[in-house]
Amino acid sequence: MEQRALGRSGLVVSRLALGTMTWGRDTDEDEAAMQLTAFVDAGGTLVDTADVYCDGESERLLGRLLADVVPRSDVLVATTAVGRTAPGPMGRGASRGHLLTALDASLERLGLEHIDLWQLHTWDDTTPLEETLAACDTAVSSGRVRYVGVSNFTGWQTAQAVTWQRAWPGRVPLVSTQVEYSLLQRGVEREVVPAAEALGLGMLAWSPLGRGLLTGKYRQGAPDGSRGASPQWQGFIDGLRSPTADRIVEAVVTAAEGLGTTPLAVALAWVRDRPGVTAPVVGARTAAQLQSSLDAESVRLPAAIRTALEDVSAPYFGYPERRYDR
Repeated sequence: MEQRALGRSGLVVSRLALGTMTWGRDTDEDEAAMQLTAFVDAGGTLVDTADVYCDGESERLLGRLLADVVPRSDVLVATTAVGRTAPGPMGRGASRGHLLTALDASLERLGLEHIDLWQLHTWDDTTPLEETLAACDTAVSSGRVRYVGVSNFTGWQTAQAVTWQRAWPGRVPLVSTQVEYSLLQRGVEREVVPAAEALGLGMLAWSPLGRGLLTGKYRQGAPDGSRGASPQWQGFIDGLRSPTADRIVEAVVTAAEGLGTTPLAVALAWVRDRPGVTAPVVGARTAAQLQSSLDAESVRLPAAIRTALEDVSAPYFGYPERRYDR
């Protein structure tokens, strides 16, 4: 698997990241072990989890696998903080108190001495940004974190955070942003992608398969046993459904048929090779599902197909992202 620098940092990661949102609930330990082994055997290095996934069980499971199944030295661990992990006003948010407490809890669950990439899971309107970023500085200077990134920030939030850290020597630079990005979710191209490229951030794309819709398996309804058929995930998946989304899915299916590959491979290759994207984050309930993503590593989209997909899925651009007098 190709390796890429994460933004303008010295952190080099695989161009496909393994997501673990289902680990500890929909994916048991045996399946997770097979996923991690297959991912590392294929050259994958970056494994993405979060302190809020499955009430922390995703981190615990990953920690056990790094102790018994795959060497810690073969894996770069990314996790997050900010989300609610305890009751009360200090149980969530980007305050210094919650962030550093959450970091220690993540390290304990993972059984690690440091996190390779620590990400602010979302913006917090209730905490001054300078307090949040000072906590990130502390996390790195204490040796508990190697690199820091953000997630689900808007363009202006991304720019403000990065610029604040650059404004004074010695502050820890932000190296990445993780956002939802797929043929069904291209809104980040209006502000976030230009900000990331201008500021030298690597982009990690979560849900690159459009929450599963771009695989084509939901064209005739939700199959039994799929996430779309479960009460827990149905709303999440249906949030991207629309007549426009249906046209995009059909275009992906047609492209896959023409190339002799799968809709999954087409959708994943499109995101993987977008400007500014370092790695899509792929999650799977089973090892067989993950293998389908790993098999897409060799897929290259011809220019004509890429153009056709971009035309059918193009997001609206207007003022001020695109001035009319240009």
